[in-house]
Amino acid sequence: MTDHADPGEGREAPAARRITLVGPAHPYKGGGARHTTELAHRLRNLGHEAGIESWRAQYPAALYPGQQTITDPEGEPFPRTRHELAWYRPDGWWRTGRRLARESDLVVLTLFSPVQVPAYLGILAGIRSLVRGGGRSGDRNGGAGPRVVVLCHNVLPHERRAIDVSLVRALLRRVDGVLTHSAEQGRLAEGLLGPGAPAPVVAEMPPHLPDTGGARSDERPGEYRSLLFFGIVRPYKGVDVLLRALAAGAPEDVTLTVAGEFWGGSGDLSALAGELGLADRVRFREGYVPADELPELLAGADALVLPYRSATATQNVWLAHEHGLPVIATRAGTLADHVRDGVDGLLCEPGDAADLARALTAFYRPGEPARLREGARPVDAEPYWKAYTDRLLGT
Repeated sequence: MTDHADPGEGREAPAARRITLVGPAHPYKGGGARHTTELAHRLRNLGHEAGIESWRAQYPAALYPGQQTITDPEGEPFPRTRHELAWYRPDGWWRTGRRLARESDLVVLTLFSPVQVPAYLGILAGIRSLVRGGGRSGDRNGGAGPRVVVLCHNVLPHERRAIDVSLVRALLRRVDGVLTHSAEQGRLAEGLLGPGAPAPVVAEMPPHLPDTGGARSDERPGEYRSLLFFGIVRPYKGVDVLLRALAAGAPEDVTLTVAGEFWGGSGDLSALAGELGLADRVRFREGYVPADELPELLAGADALVLPYRSATATQNVWLAHEHGLPVIATRAGTLADHVRDGVDGLLCEPGDAADLARALTAFYRPGEPARLREGARPVDAEPYWKAYTDRLLGT
């Protein structure tokens, strides 16, 4: 579990603000819910009055075919969390905005998918309606209204449609500030904002790892001759590239486990594995992997492989290093910022099966897995979170 001790000890405390994060929290699963929750804890520890406005129904099942919620929290839940938003209740969006206009100085809309945009536009309409009306009796903002910032986990989807661009542009042009997690994403947002708009703020996503309950193990009996891919399986993650590289570049006794939710099922990848002669070397472990199952999954591999074609930010490099596991990754997104090539992992070019095969071959040279494992060290989260909250509060 993350230690929520005050990281601001010894610094002059900033003026307290009333901050509401609008985004997923437990029982929603995964990195998005963990990030929202951890950010609320951090803001509260900095002296702010933080709260989370979460969902009771975030996406239609047809648009998110995977498992949306879990039973056991993957970290410490945040006590001031509401679960009143629903994708099918537009009237609730507007009412929420009206309430946030009275209760908040800063509203942070966490954007993961354009599917969220209609609800966020509804919340904005509620906020602006109260501001235009001059507030109400008891309005703690005196009618001025809160500042509204969009925190972009993804400015646009990796696999996007034309309507996605229109929706996100409409949202970004209606708010007071935009924060992205990489310079590349910042440029994408800047293009949607148009000329004359304030430039987006860029802040690297900080660590928000699940509470796995598993201890790091630095003593191993040797190599397992096994690789692991972990996470949602979608085309941009490049698992098909990994299969081709495994057939071309890894020793014939090395196996691969692909663990996570398969959007569209594992049929196509299973067929590709068969075509490549890998049917007996690849195991598909379908379904969301709960936090308490991660230690065993990570402990059975020599390396985590992240063959992404494109990426924004991921926690999986830090998760692997937390458990003493080196990472073989592409240079997509921020992956190359987290993997020290030749120290705690190896890097290759995205979408290039031949270059990934080269990396797999290099990884299994005698003594190399053990050497790279020695370099894998847990991340120090505090500097990342200090920089992140400073940037967010400055938007």
